Amino acid sequence: MGLVDVESHGEHVRIVRLDRPERLNALSIDLAVELDSALASVGADNSARVVILTGTGRAFCSGLDLKDYGVIPNIDGLTVHRIASRSMRTYSQITRRLRSIPQPVIAAVNGPAYGGGMCLALGADLRIADETASFNATGIVNGLTSAEMGAGWLLPRLIGAANANDILLTGRRVDAAEAQRMGLVSRVVPAGTVLDEALEMAADMVRYSHHGLEATKQALWVELEINSLDAAIEFEDRNQLMAGFTDNLPTAIRAFDRDEQPVYLDEPRRDLFEQPGG
Repeated sequence: MGLVDVESHGEHVRIVRLDRPERLNALSIDLAVELDSALASVGADNSARVVILTGTGRAFCSGLDLKDYGVIPNIDGLTVHRIASRSMRTYSQITRRLRSIPQPVIAAVNGPAYGGGMCLALGADLRIADETASFNATGIVNGLTSAEMGAGWLLPRLIGAANANDILLTGRRVDAAEAQRMGLVSRVVPAGTVLDEALEMAADMVRYSHHGLEATKQALWVELEINSLDAAIEFEDRNQLMAGFTDNLPTAIRAFDRDEQPVYLDEPRRDLFEQPGG
């Protein structure tokens, strides 16, 4: 039985579920390897436009499984230090994977998101939560460090240094309402409805250009690391110019004139290259 379930919802939406409810979807090596593989497969699915990441049962992900964290595959001939380093990368690689797949990822947080579970939510492009959700940096509580899986880089950029330091240094739990006030999540919905909300969001998003979704995700991540407004504008100008070479904008204009919803195909815009009178 797998630890991660991937479900297609219509043609363009994929739901990726952590499926270890008896352990509150705690992260083991096996689950981490399977999750990374599932995300890579979804990322390579050219018909997938939006991904929803959630948990089965009453938790999103309770963090590292302290009782059964497993062993990485292919350890023959490795020293303890090399095994430990590869084990760490098995978890941290998931943050990179969430960033690198082309589709926007919605984290539908359906309960506790602790430690590595909070980090999974941080690695997503959008975070929404139900009323039962809570967030906690368990590393510091467990005698380790809260800066894991990119949390020390991501969290201050999402909610500012004051709030990030408060979470990462104190190890306190943040409920859904406070998470929304901080900007850690953008929406809070009644218990049991977060997946429905995520599916509604995804349904709205897949109406847009596939290229536009991918390019916007890329821009949002890249611009977190661009340190000047001028450089960001130069990057955005070129990104927008590439989108402008598709037929999407003329398609939108024609559809809006007819009071219809546009259907974006990302096809080349041929009229830009037609000669007058040709």
